[in-house]
Amino acid sequence: MTSRIILAAAALALVLGMNAQAADMKAINDQHKVAMDKCKDLKGNAKDICKAEADGQKKVAKAEAEQKENDTPKNRFKVDEAKAKAQYDVAKEKCDDLKGDAKSACQKAAKAERGGAIAQARKASASEPKPAKDEKKKG
Repeated sequence: MTSRIILAAAALALVLGMNAQAADMKAINDQHKVAMDKCKDLKGNAKDICKAEADGQKKVAKAEAEQKENDTPKNRFKVDEAKAKAQYDVAKEKCDDLKGDAKSACQKAAKAERGGAIAQARKASASEPKPAKDEKKKG
């Protein structure tokens, strides 16, 4: 009897966890749709910047949802990496407003900033202690 109750509780927790995950993904997708709708009336590069911001927010939110579900050094790195890439994509679009050497310098600066942010995230992730693996009990 007790094992059935435990099994039912575990199944319920799994279903509730899946529902929470699905709700998070729906909220993320809804927010992305609203953000993209705001871009519709824009023209030219302003529209491209707006879309890059919306896409970046979605990618960061997905990474944060995954981290919330399973908080590991790898998932924390994925959040930092998503933030760096999102900032880069927006900066790259903003560089398109420039011309010639200024545009080239802007793009190089954006790449360097992204690379630095990812390297810093990788370093922080590597310096975190690895979780201990569960030892199997004999018996």
